[in-house]
Amino acid sequence: MKTVCKHEKETVALGEKIGRSLKGGELITLSGDLGAGKTTFTKGIAYGMGVAVPVVSPTFTLMNEYEGNKLFLRHFDMYRLHSAEEAYEAGLTEYFGKNDGVCVLEWAENISPALDGYRVLRINIYYENENTRVVEILEQ
Repeated sequence: MKTVCKHEKETVALGEKIGRSLKGGELITLSGDLGAGKTTFTKGIAYGMGVAVPVVSPTFTLMNEYEGNKLFLRHFDMYRLHSAEEAYEAGLTEYFGKNDGVCVLEWAENISPALDGYRVLRINIYYENENTRVVEILEQ
């Protein structure tokens, strides 16, 4: 499914819709160029899950955890990782598939072998122009 978001608010709203539907244990991967809107989309997921604090990029911390109404949101940024081995060594994969939360992974392609065996909702975000993004939702 492809959706064109002409404003940041639309990107957030699409993420929020997905956030409201989550049950726990989901892995969501976000792919796209720097600045494409991955963290903006994650903010929407957080709103949909009832997270009450600001969501920020975990680029330097690798993972930020937020408490929602019923589930935790675990927001990962794998940009600085170069292999699945690094994700295992950092203990990040221990959160994958846990029913008490949802994992959203930016730059998951950097650790793709670590996702084997999990059901993953894959989301690609592309620039169409300065304000417009195309969000492509693929399920594996």
